Amino acid sequence: MSTVPVSKARRDMKNLVNRVAYGKERIYLTSHNKKMVAIVPIEDIETLEAMENAEDIRIAEKRIKKAEKEGTYSPKELKKRLGL
Repeated sequence: MSTVPVSKARRDMKNLVNRVAYGKERIYLTSHNKKMVAIVPIEDIETLEAMENAEDIRIAEKRIKKAEKEGTYSPKELKKRLGL
């Protein structure tokens, strides 16, 4: 992955965007030689979001199965159990 200082990125943003959008390059933007953010193709973000959504669904399904197996509490019962 390429690294570009933020100061240079300001001057060359159009070129950087084209490199990412059409060349599918990933570029780190740095400040004082520290990686701060990245410019990545939209497909990368869409893939990451799909993976996060799939994980959220997996967790929800696991919790639903646990609730079905162990039962659930009404809000009133839950407050009583929590001492509220």
